[in-house]
Amino acid sequence: MPASREATASRGVKLRVIVADDHPVVCSGLKQILERDGTIEIVAEARDGRTLLRQVETLQPDLVVADVTMPDLNGIDATRIIRQRYRGTRVLLLSVHAEEAIVREALAAGASGYVLKEAAGDELQRAVDAVARDQSYFSPAVARLLATRLLEPRKDRPLLSAREREVLQLICEGRRPAEIAAQLFVSVTTVKSHRANAMRKLGARSTAELIRYAIRGGLASL
Repeated sequence: MPASREATASRGVKLRVIVADDHPVVCSGLKQILERDGTIEIVAEARDGRTLLRQVETLQPDLVVADVTMPDLNGIDATRIIRQRYRGTRVLLLSVHAEEAIVREALAAGASGYVLKEAAGDELQRAVDAVARDQSYFSPAVARLLATRLLEPRKDRPLLSAREREVLQLICEGRRPAEIAAQLFVSVTTVKSHRANAMRKLGARSTAELIRYAIRGGLASL
């Protein structure tokens, strides 16, 4: 990861960035904002989490700017995999949600920053600049959350495991247990076990309640 954008610019080396969002208009807007800075090169775009992982494997960029809510594999679980496999790639997550549970999971996955989509273009550029210097950046509303409730122990609200979140997202996308099992290379029994564990942890009494949790948390959309 470059030491700073100023350093990369002085050497004529650009910060290599992949932008990931399932809405083409949003993706185009992000590119326009980031490309205002001559030290940034957008090397690829992704519309879902699985495509993003393939692009990161091929291109190994300096930075990924990704939406939390993406089909197939959400931004948080994509972040976890990227940070495990490609330590030189930082991830800046974007979301319309400033909720405790989703911010907690983003940090646990290894995200270097969390910016609300309502933020102005200047804020996104500041966030990219901070993350490029191996620092963290959070939108003001998220920073206030971090300073108050988020750092308090929450033994009453256990986090879902990465696999539980993955199964939950695929359930939200309408996949049947057999389809989920085939995609994740596990048995149907394992899928049902992950679903049951997620329901127990969240106090959900039905699949519908699980889906509502995912939507509220920004892991899936209607």
